[in-house]
Amino acid sequence: MENVLRPLIVLGGSVVLTLLIGWAVDLLLRRADARRGERSLWGLLRRARIPFQLVLCVALLRGSYDQAHIAREHSAGTGRILSLVLIGSTAWLVVRIAGAIVETSYSRYANAHRDPARVRRVRTQVTLIQRVVSAIVGVVAVAAMLLTFPAMRAAGASLLASAGILGIVAGVAAQSTLANMFAGLQIAFGDMVRLGDTVVVDGEWGTVDEITLTFLTVRTWDERRITMPVSYFVSKPFENWSRGSAQMTGIVFFQVDHSAPVEAMREQLRDILRDCPAWDGRDYGLAVTDSTPNTMEVRALVTAKDADDIWTVRVTVRERLIRWLTEEHPYALPRVNTADALLPPSRVNGNAPRTDRPRATEPPRTGQGRG
Repeated sequence: MENVLRPLIVLGGSVVLTLLIGWAVDLLLRRADARRGERSLWGLLRRARIPFQLVLCVALLRGSYDQAHIAREHSAGTGRILSLVLIGSTAWLVVRIAGAIVETSYSRYANAHRDPARVRRVRTQVTLIQRVVSAIVGVVAVAAMLLTFPAMRAAGASLLASAGILGIVAGVAAQSTLANMFAGLQIAFGDMVRLGDTVVVDGEWGTVDEITLTFLTVRTWDERRITMPVSYFVSKPFENWSRGSAQMTGIVFFQVDHSAPVEAMREQLRDILRDCPAWDGRDYGLAVTDSTPNTMEVRALVTAKDADDIWTVRVTVRERLIRWLTEEHPYALPRVNTADALLPPSRVNGNAPRTDRPRATEPPRTGQGRG
């Protein structure tokens, strides 16, 4: 009877005790979260209740397994397996707790500061810090798991002696990976590019959607994702429209006939902008910037508070101004001129010979006069 009750008491007691402690801790966290309000640390710590219960259960089983007298001939292997699970679950718990602390810190900073640029910079930094902490915890956990094997502990001295050679070989083999990692840290703390920034890379316009230690993802306006190594942003030039002030100036070009009413177009541009909510009211203008034998180029200048609004203002001005020209001044639209060229007034009135009529051929002069 003892051989049956002892394993049940040890195993069942560990599970029941784990569930009771986990329920009590979760209840305390929920009450603390209800008092502190939205996005508090206690509410975010509830995400770690599963790894916490796993750590607690495995620790209880690891400590009381010898008292259960189950499979004594395999006690060493079972103990090592429990140790490995305990190390892995502990690493999982640490990562969850670190993530909750980082997210809480970012939420408090975002609520206290209204500057979008500073908030995006801090968000980029805390995200990369969280990834670095997760990577470090993972490496330490794997190392601790390997050290549970006696053969790995015996080989530690030889590995330590050859650490210099291994470091050189690993550095040469992972040169690009290390370069990307250092570039990621440089981007995070050098404030070169942040999450949410509007950038133009390789002719593609988009928003920075994700930054890791090795790669960066840009979400384009048509919902495509461009993934590139972070070293690209350290070694090559790119446009960051969110750097500094988000205000932007845009231009719209029109090709019109030489007879187009420029002053009326300027007044119509002002009326269009007054009806456009995306225009910030800072500045506008319309000027003739170039001409060709058939058309002249008119440039409309507009402003907006950010890249999204400048796009809206530009397409609105282009659409409404072309429609106004079509309805009110159709002669101002560009066209192919197939008519004969007009002659100068002096030639038309007969004050000078017409160049389009043949002239009589005069006899050559001999230089001796007429006889």
